[in-house]
Amino acid sequence: MKNTSKILIALGAGVAIGGLLGVLFAPAKGAETRKKINDGSKKLVERFNSQIKAGKQKLQKELSNANGEMEEA
Repeated sequence: MKNTSKILIALGAGVAIGGLLGVLFAPAKGAETRKKINDGSKKLVERFNSQIKAGKQKLQKELSNANGEMEEA
C-alpha cells in the first residue's frame, strides 16, 4: 500500500473518531445523541460503500486493459 493511501486511511479514521467523540461529549439528550450517532454511521457506511464500488470499477477497468494488452502480445 502506498504511503498516501495509508495517510488518507488514517486521516479518515481520525475524522470519524473525532466526530464520534464530539457527538458523545456534546450537551444533548440521550435520544438526540443516539440519533446523531445512527445518522453519522449510516453516512459513513454509504461513503465506504461508494468508495468500494469506485475501487471495484477501477480494478475491473485495469484488468480489462491488462487483458487487452495480453491479447495483443
